[in-house]
Amino acid sequence: MRWRSVVLGLLLLRLGLQALLALLPALARGLCLHPRLPCPGPRPPALPGPPAGAAGRGARLWGAAAGGDEYERRYSGAFPPQLRARLRDAARGMFVFGYDSYMEHAFPRDELDPLHCRGRGPDRRDPSNLNINDVLGNYSLTLIDALDTLAVMGNSSEFQKAVKLVIDTVSFDKDSTVQVFEATIRVLGSLLSAHIIITDTKQPFGDMTIKDYDNELLHLAHDLAVRLLPAFENTKTGIPYPRVNLKKGVPPDSHNETCTAGAGSLLVEFGILSRLLGDSTFEWVARRAVKALWSLRSNNTGLLGNVVNIQTGHWVGKQSGLGAGSDSFYEYLLKSYILFGEKEDLDMFNSAYQNIQNHLRRGREACNEGEGDPPLYVNVNMYTGQLMNTWIDSLQAFFPGLQVLIGDVEDAICLHAFYYAIWKRYGALPERYNWQLQAPDVPFYPLRPELVESTYLLYQATKNPFYLHVGMDILQSLEKYTKAKCGYATLHHVVDKTKEDRMESFFLSETCKYLYLLFDEENPVHRSGNKFMFTTEGHVVSVDERFRSSLWEDILPAGEHSLKAKPSEPKAANFSSNCNRVPDERRYLLPLKSNYMRQIDRMVGLI
Repeated sequence: MRWRSVVLGLLLLRLGLQALLALLPALARGLCLHPRLPCPGPRPPALPGPPAGAAGRGARLWGAAAGGDEYERRYSGAFPPQLRARLRDAARGMFVFGYDSYMEHAFPRDELDPLHCRGRGPDRRDPSNLNINDVLGNYSLTLIDALDTLAVMGNSSEFQKAVKLVIDTVSFDKDSTVQVFEATIRVLGSLLSAHIIITDTKQPFGDMTIKDYDNELLHLAHDLAVRLLPAFENTKTGIPYPRVNLKKGVPPDSHNETCTAGAGSLLVEFGILSRLLGDSTFEWVARRAVKALWSLRSNNTGLLGNVVNIQTGHWVGKQSGLGAGSDSFYEYLLKSYILFGEKEDLDMFNSAYQNIQNHLRRGREACNEGEGDPPLYVNVNMYTGQLMNTWIDSLQAFFPGLQVLIGDVEDAICLHAFYYAIWKRYGALPERYNWQLQAPDVPFYPLRPELVESTYLLYQATKNPFYLHVGMDILQSLEKYTKAKCGYATLHHVVDKTKEDRMESFFLSETCKYLYLLFDEENPVHRSGNKFMFTTEGHVVSVDERFRSSLWEDILPAGEHSLKAKPSEPKAANFSSNCNRVPDERRYLLPLKSNYMRQIDRMVGLI
């Protein structure tokens, strides 16, 4: 009888265990015992999953751990369309608040002081205040610089109103001494961009036409460019003086030293103007300056310095880097080719890019593979390639975006992650950051757009939602730390978040524009079928066949013009594929492996 009792007990125990196992899933959900599932209740909108197979074989190949780590949990997966729409509207609202504040409190002056709600113009009392006087020319700078942002955001009524204001109120017949580079990229470039938008027969941004428009913006651009031309006269090298008085020409006490970017980043705007007018003068002087700088590169490294004497051709600044003084020179070699199709521009860019890789790049060979430090581009001596210092500046954050344009997406991913890590640490990019000391050398942040620009272009290349998360971080930081009573203010110090009373015009022309486009997938820039390029000031220009036709080549001095390249995709010298895109199976995974992302965060002192 005892053995029967034992058997019966075991049978009942087995049945009980089976019943318990059947109930476990429900119990786990109710008691939140499942280690990978959130408890029910209030939660964010459900994220749409990756396409079939994206998180299967691709995740295993990419080394994603089961359940993921903190980086994967924060950044992986699709981005809710509702959130994206809210962020698009927030970016538009940021622009509108800054623009409306300028129009209410500052126009017709050049800039807005957002803390005291007033306008700012040139510093007449202190002509040596170049930080102000190089940029502000007493010509309603912020209004002009913002024109095409109004069009990109589809605000036709305000665009038309702003254009009429410029036509009716702006004059360049001013006793203002301005930097040739700043006047070219901010003012000349914006006037040309707005003129192209107005006269585009396709009108991709909606009806941006102006009643009875008679090319007034083009005429204003021409007038400004003519006033800048004296900078190119009386220089033994053809490299222009850095500054010019709009009424009197080159000041008698003008310096003979200029930076590489300032003298060599005029070709896009001057070239567009020449081709719209059918007048070779402007493109010719700009192209001559580029060639003069190019001829001065080191025979040993192929690198250029950052400051040159325009009379002797002697390099005063021997630092070769990707930041202030050099940045847009490289950018415009490539963009000039994209726009005009001149093969010599691409040849110069490919050579320059190869020399940059050979002498400025440090760290492991591959972004997402191998051992060693993450890739980083440093400042070196142009003649020896030896390290000159241990800082990078915020302007260098443009370079990942440039790498996207030539298809070097993998390297762009790594470099972008470095600048984003600095942003995460401070909620902004310090003007200069010492990567050895893990601290800012120059701690202010003037609302610069370069990181946003690279984020936008990397998203366009990869469609990886990681970059939407980055954009959201940047937008939220700007709202939290830089919003002021009447606009957005420069951060005086990225650590204590104290503010300066200045909103530079590029905040509206670039920072807000790139943020808006990042979240506006349906924008005509992306959907109209037109091809667009952004100038170094973020002004949108259509890549048009008419810009690839120069009718005056036969009148240029012998040897001064080059063979015309067929309209084609630019190609980096060291890449077999022009568009080295990220594979589809990584679309919903981190663009940079989490262990490498953690390494970069540690490198900047974030963890």
